[in-house]
Amino acid sequence: MPDYLNSLIRAVEDADSSLRLQEAVKNLAASRLEGAIPTLIASLSYNNPGAAVAAVDGLIQIGEPAVPALLELLDLHNYTARSWAIRALAGIGDPRGLVTLLGAATADFALSVRRAAAKGLGMMKWHWFPEDLLEIAQAEAMDALLFVAKEDDEWVVRYSAVVGLQFLADAVATNYPDWRSQIQSQFEQIAAKDDSWAVKARVLLAQQHLQKQTVIEQQHNVEDSPSPLSSMDWQKIMEGLYGRKGQERQVFAEGDPRRYEKLAVAIAENSDD
Repeated sequence: MPDYLNSLIRAVEDADSSLRLQEAVKNLAASRLEGAIPTLIASLSYNNPGAAVAAVDGLIQIGEPAVPALLELLDLHNYTARSWAIRALAGIGDPRGLVTLLGAATADFALSVRRAAAKGLGMMKWHWFPEDLLEIAQAEAMDALLFVAKEDDEWVVRYSAVVGLQFLADAVATNYPDWRSQIQSQFEQIAAKDDSWAVKARVLLAQQHLQKQTVIEQQHNVEDSPSPLSSMDWQKIMEGLYGRKGQERQVFAEGDPRRYEKLAVAIAENSDD
């Protein structure tokens, strides 16, 4: 297996054309080996969108082991690599990416990043959250998604926010049925006011899904795998939340990415347990 992985990595490093690089990264991503993570991460910085897409797909397939390296990439000044990293975090759904996705969905200047982050917020691995953090985390996600669904200038981003809200409505159906009803009510308003027929159609699809989906069905679909995160992971999330305070706006609108002090406090309390 090491020889196989090394040959895939060498193919990426030795690629002498754009097409060969795309193919090499695609093959490396298909291996789904944790040892491929550093090279896939590096591929996000290349000026090659095809290779970056393949790398993102591979990192999503690898999942949780790729998250620490993706979070490190967010601290770099290479915006292109950072935007691809956010898309990978959105696809993985790891709670360590929650704060990043909240900010990206509501404030990133690239519509492709906001779109991915909005969908990712709805598909977070909520079953990993400690019970005392789940409510506040889902509340923040719902506020952000409702803000994006109603206020974003780009219809493709609002469309993805509707998708995220549909998944979130399923996730809160058992514990917070009132929130599910609130989302359904907001769907009615969006359907009446949005000027995009694509968004209206996606809202209709979401409404039909929620009408058919019962709480019992949702319970059967919930993953029960335990969270691999440690108290140190939650501490890092808290530090990230407080680090955003220097970028606060004068007035916080609903869904503003810097409205997370309560969540930070709750995470801090949980990390001390």
